[in-house]
Amino acid sequence: MEETKTIKISDVDFPEELKTIPQPPKVIYAQGLPVKKEARVAIVGTRMCSDYGKMAASNIAQGLIDAGIVIVSGLAPGIDTIAHTIAVENKARTIAVIGSGLDKKSIYPQTNVVLAQKILDCGGLLISEYPEGTSGAKFTFPRRNRIISGLSLAVVVIEAKERSGSLITAEWARKQGKKIFAVPGSIYSANSRGCHCLIGQGAILAQNAKDILDELGIGHIKPLVGKTIIEGSEEEIAILKSLREGALDVDKIILTTGLPAKKVLSILPVLEIEGKIKDLGKNIYALSHC
Repeated sequence: MEETKTIKISDVDFPEELKTIPQPPKVIYAQGLPVKKEARVAIVGTRMCSDYGKMAASNIAQGLIDAGIVIVSGLAPGIDTIAHTIAVENKARTIAVIGSGLDKKSIYPQTNVVLAQKILDCGGLLISEYPEGTSGAKFTFPRRNRIISGLSLAVVVIEAKERSGSLITAEWARKQGKKIFAVPGSIYSANSRGCHCLIGQGAILAQNAKDILDELGIGHIKPLVGKTIIEGSEEEIAILKSLREGALDVDKIILTTGLPAKKVLSILPVLEIEGKIKDLGKNIYALSHC
């Protein structure tokens, strides 16, 4: 990890965007390249995300990054981690606003210490309003959410329960006059109830990165999916087509394509290496781009 810089609200390096939000931090602690003129969008969501949430977060983050957007999130498990991970996989800048100190022992979760370092290695930024040695607590995470929204043009909520911390971020965004996007899900999913509530309150429904970019008036994403689908062997195309409607586990890919299990198991690692699909864990795969 890098040396932590202390930046007061009166200092030149203090982000201008944070000076005008309600309850601005008087001081922030930072590691990495400072805030500069750049388009930033926050992606937040539940820590216990579903496979659907993982795919939505991956696709939306990828689309925004392709358009040159800097992803802001909170380094928490779940949706936050996925959004930051997509950024570092693309060697793109991302900003993590942390609800603890920035030293290795204090960063939460500890499983993301390596990810925090990768963020720095990719020209990103770690920010906290808490000094080194401060452990995360129930009050520190909701407080840091105003900084996440404050740094961003908009906040995108992907999977949130009715009492999710992500809704706190959305509320801060509302107070700050920022655009709020919510990704819809199944009416039977507890993880989507918070998003549906936001949409009912006026949040903009977002199905993909294009919806967000159009609303913000930013250039469209690169048309990568079409290229992915038409290139490859007959068997590879069959597997890619089977994933058009969403993530599938290996057994369902075999069933959908009608290909021998041995053939599918040999092709999946190749498609992953080529960046055409992503392994979401537990033998579940999805297209890399929305």
